[in-house]
Amino acid sequence: MRRQMHGFGGRFNPEANLVTLVQLKSGQSGTVVDIHGGRRIIDRLNALGIIPGKKITKTSAMLMRGPVTIAVDRVEVAIGFGMANKVMVTPERVP
Repeated sequence: MRRQMHGFGGRFNPEANLVTLVQLKSGQSGTVVDIHGGRRIIDRLNALGIIPGKKITKTSAMLMRGPVTIAVDRVEVAIGFGMANKVMVTPERVP
């Protein structure tokens, strides 16, 4: 049995338009709302600056489940497809 841990303790607005980091389009920004995963994944993403409440921008992604590159605090980092799929984001509205 796998235990789910969440960055905000699972407290987020269920009505918000939540998507995973994988689902964001290249160049699109959003705010991290939650991280679905175990303690090790949460700690690894936190070390990279990916924490709930942080604004991030998806800069690129490879085809067929490749790594996802994002910009966090003016630094670009690449994370694997599996990790990116566990990061829940509220996308910014395009004017």
